[in-house]
Parts: sequence; structure tokens; C-alpha cells
Amino acid sequence: MSSTGEYDCVVIGAGVQGSFTAYRLAENNQRTLLLEQFVLPHTRGSSHGQTRIIRKAYEQDFYTHMMEECYELWAQLEREAGVRLYRQTGLLVMGPENSQNYQLFKTTLERNKVPTVVLTRDNFSQHIPNFNLAEGDGAVVDITAGVLYADRALKTVQGQFQKLGGIIKDKEKVMDIKPGPVVTVSTSAGVYRTKRLVITAGPWANRLLSHTGLQLPLEVVKINVCYWKEKVPGSYDVKRRFPCFLLTEGEEADEHIYGLPSNEYPGLVKICYHMGSETDPDQRDKQTDRSDIDILQRYVARCLPGLIPEPAVVESCIYTLTPDRHFVLDRHPNHSNIVIGAGFSGHGFKFGPIIGKLLCELSLGEVPSYDLSPFRITRFQAKTKSAL
Repeated sequence: MSSTGEYDCVVIGAGVQGSFTAYRLAENNQRTLLLEQFVLPHTRGSSHGQTRIIRKAYEQDFYTHMMEECYELWAQLEREAGVRLYRQTGLLVMGPENSQNYQLFKTTLERNKVPTVVLTRDNFSQHIPNFNLAEGDGAVVDITAGVLYADRALKTVQGQFQKLGGIIKDKEKVMDIKPGPVVTVSTSAGVYRTKRLVITAGPWANRLLSHTGLQLPLEVVKINVCYWKEKVPGSYDVKRRFPCFLLTEGEEADEHIYGLPSNEYPGLVKICYHMGSETDPDQRDKQTDRSDIDILQRYVARCLPGLIPEPAVVESCIYTLTPDRHFVLDRHPNHSNIVIGAGFSGHGFKFGPIIGKLLCELSLGEVPSYDLSPFRITRFQAKTKSAL
């Protein structure tokens, strides 16, 4: 059964970024349609799973600044919906004391006056039991950090969007986009006309952008999301105030390793490698590379003696990476009524409320609340193939 409709705005992709964008547009009295190719909820993209880390600890000031307001917006959503979405645990940041990466994290926290505790080799085990700090590593705790309940957050913001009169249509794959003063979006079930379009399609972004004559340098990778069993139940439990953690680099690898306390699966600790292998998002289960799991096994055996160094559960998630790992938040270079949010590079979930606000502002032609120069398409325009 086909359907047609006219909207002030259509948002393609009902992950965390698209859902928050649609919610902000509806708050601004825009008649908004949120399109999703899969049946909701689903686990095919980048926004599923029960937990994510929320933190102000970053190498760049602009992310720390954005997170200041983002915490307030998450709290506002909790109040509006009467749902708990965040649990403060702190984030333990570790890395070689003299390395550039670790020092960037530490100095950005200090410069922005984020509440922290610096740990030394002498007092580390008192604060963080069942954890070995590597020789030569420094450790600092971002006290404000914690766990976001991701699935619950996504369901909540979609519910708030619908309460404002927003319309969600799932199981509608976008087949074509015809740009113009009024954009025509054709799906597997209907045709929609809209004054403004926002594309937040995660790993499918370039497939949609091809209809508009634009391709971005995005790499899609599959991440193995690993859960490790406690030898003694409760050793790493969130109720025992075990923190989230992030290793900037270490003996096993150059990329971040991050972890969350035992929470969503009792007795299992989530520890992942912040990189994966290239994949096709529609055939990701064909990607069976386990080199990241090998890295994690060596790390867990060395630094987390209370865990069995073999993952008990392995799930998967998709990252869509930009070359510099910063987001794309911009208007289409040739069609100003098409706005793009893409390339969230495995660290975008926590920014959902602020990204929704910014994409809404771009869509409505307003001055963005933040300097978006780090996120503009022009930074890699030389590598961007335009079909126009």
C-alpha cells in the first residue's frame, strides 16, 4: 500500500541522531516525518545496545564544550519523560604518562575545569580494585562521566517526538531522493514531498547521498562488542562503583580500549576495541575478523585479573568513520535545504541531544549554537567525488 504526504521536514534514519533531530524539529512546530528502513527497534546500525559511555574527557576542547550542554539536555529529557537514562560512574582514563594522547585528555579536562581525581601508582588499587595499572601509565578520573542507557534513550526520544505530533514510519527503505526547492523522497512504500530533508542514515549515508550527487569519505567498520565474565560475581559491578574506563593506547594496540562496569548482563563486563574491520552494512555477518578480540584477550589477561580472558558474549555494532574521526554536520554543498549528519565514528551517541539541536538549526536556516568548522564537509572536499 503506497502513501504520499507533504511535510515541513523529513528525517531519514531513526537512530539516535535522526530521532533527536526529528524531536527538535517537532518542538519547533515543524510537521516532521522520521523514516527508518528497518522495523523498530532493530540492531542493524549504530544506536542499539543497552549502554554507552557519556564523558567530558576528550582530546579536543570543542567536544568537552558541547558535552557541557549535552548533560543538561539529557537531564531535561529524563525529567520530561520521567525515565532514568544516565548513571554516574566516573570514567578512568589511562595511558602512557608521557604520551601525547594521554596528556591531551588530561590537559583538556584541567583546562575546562571538569571535576577530576588524579590517581598515582600508590593509591590506584585503593580506588580501582581488580585492575592493574601498566608500568609508566598515568590515570585520571572524569568524575562526571557514566553510563547512558542507550536502547531506553532511543525509545524515549522517539516517544517524545510522537507526543509532539511527529510521525515515524519504519520498514520504509528510501529508494530515491530528488533534490529541489521541494525535495521528493521515494520509499519502498510511498512518496513524500518536503521543504527540508535531513539525512542521518549512519553506514547507509553514502548510498542516499549518491542520489544528490555527493559522496563523502566514509569508512564502515564492524565492531565486536565483547562481554567478559567475572571470576567472582560482583567484582566489577556498577553497584560497587566500578567506573567506566578508557585506555588511550597500550602494549596491545594503538587504538583506544574501553570498558563499562557489569550492568546490563549481570556478571559480565563490556570491554571493546575502538576499531574494527571494513564491512558492508547489509552483509556485516560475513565479516568474521577476530583480530580485535585477540587484542582484547591479551589486555584482559594482563590488566583485569578478575575476568576470564575469553569473551562470554560477542555482539556487533557498526562504526561509520571519517578520516579525522570528527563528525559531519553540514548543509549539502549544492542543496542548502538538505542537511547531513554522518560519520559519528563510534563516539557520537552521547552527543545525540546536541547533534539533534544543531541539525535542526541548520535545517531551519538558523545560526548554529556552536562553531561547526570542525564538522564541515569542505574539510575533505578535495577527496569528495561529486556527480554533478
